[in-house]
Amino acid sequence: MAVKLRLMRMGKKKQPQYRIVAADSRVKRDGRFLEIVGRYNPLTDPSTIEVDNDKALKWLRNGAQPTEAVAKLLEISGAMAEFKA
Repeated sequence: MAVKLRLMRMGKKKQPQYRIVAADSRVKRDGRFLEIVGRYNPLTDPSTIEVDNDKALKWLRNGAQPTEAVAKLLEISGAMAEFKA
């Protein structure tokens, strides 16, 4: 099973909020997930990013591949730097 760290859309129409989740790569975008890793709200100024770095590092060390958007969010939170070190 290939696991990806990706965004899951939540919220109302035209008011998106996202969860950062670990999910099987074959499952739909808003489908079943394995674990919630964090949250992202692009509408606040500045954008709100809350990531549980311990959970993110656990999944990265176990081989989960982040999508491009999640990789950028993990860079901001500091989890990618800690993973690469």
